[in-house]
Amino acid sequence: MNGTITVVDKGAVRVHSYMSPDDSLNVTTQLIETPARIVAVDAQYALGYADEVVAYARGLGKPIDRLIVTHAHPDHFHGAARFGAPVHALAAVRDQIAAQGDTQDPTGTPIPAADITPTVVVTPGTETVDGVTFVFEAVSGGEAADQLVVKLPESGVLVAQDLVYHDTHLFLGNDDITGWEKALDTLAADPSYDTVLAGHGLPAGPEVFGELRRYLADARELLGDDGEAYKKAIMGRYPEHGGPFLIDIANGYLFGGA
Repeated sequence: MNGTITVVDKGAVRVHSYMSPDDSLNVTTQLIETPARIVAVDAQYALGYADEVVAYARGLGKPIDRLIVTHAHPDHFHGAARFGAPVHALAAVRDQIAAQGDTQDPTGTPIPAADITPTVVVTPGTETVDGVTFVFEAVSGGEAADQLVVKLPESGVLVAQDLVYHDTHLFLGNDDITGWEKALDTLAADPSYDTVLAGHGLPAGPEVFGELRRYLADARELLGDDGEAYKKAIMGRYPEHGGPFLIDIANGYLFGGA
């Protein structure tokens, strides 16, 4: 296996976090294993890594109940069709994915829009899945225009996805550091969750919120009008972080060329 699997056992549920290698942005898919099924969250960028996730999920011996796509960045929905399950998303996220049209994975393999556009709308609120309480919350601003946060209150698990990166560089292409800080403050204000699942990187604890605030403060200080200078400066402050290509992608949006 090319990706990294981390298992968090919470008794009633087990979470299997699959983080792709650095060459695919350390994107993390969450497999939430309930007593009789699996709820998957986000679907990988490269189809080959999506296939790895699905093969691992099948090895758990339970059907994939659904795939939840948290936001409309391609690294989280390209592999959606590989899961063979209904694709759920907020209405705004569904529309944003549909508007992007046909696409392709990093190898050039075509990905028709019809194969990846969510078909089930997630309404913010509470739903019981296989006896497990899921809380769905919509967040506007930050890393993406619209994002879905999934909470498992009985297990203390917060599926933050791209509102949280763990030991990886941040994608700042949405140009909304203030919105991201606000979202982090809201998440950090609830002490009920001791496990925080990141959209890029390995599972973390609540301390990750402080780490992200520091990174965002540094980014605000260092961002100027030169993308390469910013990349050199932020990598100098966080030399151990993975995903440096995320900086390049974001710079294409911030400084032109995306």
